[in-house]
Amino acid sequence: MEIIKILVVDDEARMRKLVKDFLSVKGYKVVEAADGEEAISLFMEQKDIKLILLDVMMPKMDGFELSRYVRRDGKSQPILIITAKSEIEDMQTGFKSGADDYMSKPINLKELVLRVHALLRRAKIANEKRLLIGGSELDYDTLSVRTEGERISLAPKEFRLLFLLLSYAGRIFTRFEIMSEIWGYETDSDERVVDTHIKKLRAKFENSKDFEIITVRGLGYKAVKKERA
Repeated sequence: MEIIKILVVDDEARMRKLVKDFLSVKGYKVVEAADGEEAISLFMEQKDIKLILLDVMMPKMDGFELSRYVRRDGKSQPILIITAKSEIEDMQTGFKSGADDYMSKPINLKELVLRVHALLRRAKIANEKRLLIGGSELDYDTLSVRTEGERISLAPKEFRLLFLLLSYAGRIFTRFEIMSEIWGYETDSDERVVDTHIKKLRAKFENSKDFEIITVRGLGYKAVKKERA
């Protein structure tokens, strides 16, 4: 089983240790950097880093500048900014610099792990682009599913939801997890929108010989692969 390596960049040693200890318990390998320049060196040396957690206010090179550097270099690893700067203007700057997500200090470590999981899943999906489930092929570029010689086009959120469930077939996703990954943490939508999209997907694929979407009462949803006869 692959051990995922995460780069934690923060000039506060106590903060780095807190995050490293918690993520290590969850099975991740963590490397640390105290500023942006050290982070660049580590990032260039260790090609297997899958995700970057970084602070904004650091000496030598701040987090926004580091994020821009990573993106200018053409790297696509998810970037999660963790900072005390929580004004909307700061968040906008963070996203414009290339960050994928943003958390304000003091952080909730359990929420941090959820966001890390979500970012890694999105990165995996974005990199794969296509997914084969039995005789069905999901194409991320065209937002469509080809099955039994028929091509079914989906709305963007419908497709992303189906791709998420089938990428991790058998895994139960709570409505909160689905909302966070498909609609984003800051959405104003109600969790019932998940039920609506699940209902639409079931209607479109009710005769699928390859998969079905199951309701796990009290928890959420999962996709299950079918065995073709």
